[in-house]
Amino acid sequence: MKISLIDPLEVDEKIIEDHKKKIEELGHEFEYFNQSAKDDDEKIQRLKDTDIAMITNKPLTRKVIEKTDLKLVDVAFTGVDHVDLDACKEKEIVVENASGYSDDSVAELVLGLTIGVLRKFNENRRNIFDGENNYLLGELIKGKTFGIIGTGNIGSKLIDLLSVFGCEIIAYSRTEKEEIKAKNVEYVSLEDLLKRSDIVSLHIPNNKETKHFLGKVELDLMKDNAVLINCARGAVVDNEYLAKLLNEDKLRAGIDVFDMEPPLPEDYPLRNAKNVILTNHVAFYTKEAMEIRADIVFDNLYQYLEGNIVNEIKL
Repeated sequence: MKISLIDPLEVDEKIIEDHKKKIEELGHEFEYFNQSAKDDDEKIQRLKDTDIAMITNKPLTRKVIEKTDLKLVDVAFTGVDHVDLDACKEKEIVVENASGYSDDSVAELVLGLTIGVLRKFNENRRNIFDGENNYLLGELIKGKTFGIIGTGNIGSKLIDLLSVFGCEIIAYSRTEKEEIKAKNVEYVSLEDLLKRSDIVSLHIPNNKETKHFLGKVELDLMKDNAVLINCARGAVVDNEYLAKLLNEDKLRAGIDVFDMEPPLPEDYPLRNAKNVILTNHVAFYTKEAMEIRADIVFDNLYQYLEGNIVNEIKL
């Protein structure tokens, strides 16, 4: 088989070379690229005659998929909403992901953004560099109610980190887990969580059912001056309405994900909103996470070559 890693995994090249040698010793061809393709046409060229595509979080469109003879798309990312899954299903292409590689990284950035909002990092910066005179009295996480929407791996990691902060933790999830309840976490309805929480953090996937999961109705339920943290997916929030509430001083936010990948257009609502800290879709992006995801996607590959399908996305 021919295997093509068409996006850089951002680990030491020796790691990739060692895998290349192993794959070739197994009788397969392996090609990798140190830069992502600039457009679909270049991706099509890279995937010519390829059986297995290894990709990161760059889009894999229907146009590309239909021009290939792929058997497997091995995604070095947790979410797969950047892959045209309908096209994969039509061509009977197996899709696997690297779920879990960045759980700790995302959970830590949630805390970082929360502290950044509560301690007014943006206002501090403007005072230091622009000579403004913003009011800098901050707040603690301690004593607040922290609501977590989605108690999968990342939500669970966040709960563990929050356990030392002295806050009340409540959660909403379609599936309630006994191991989460054992961490002194109360499951509540979504409405109750939004009404009670001082801080809300999202940990749900982006799909047809979760688009604008927090829309106008839901956002209006939140407490005045509550904090929304989104390190999940941009589309699960109505960001235009969120920006309106931010500009009206009704909410505060820390946002790592958007309705598109940065750079954001000048008229994007959150780009110009008040009361928000923005990061550049980097929650997953740590040295340790990159090494873990490389281990996972190559293990996916070796398992597939042995006839086993692991971490499969059901199409």
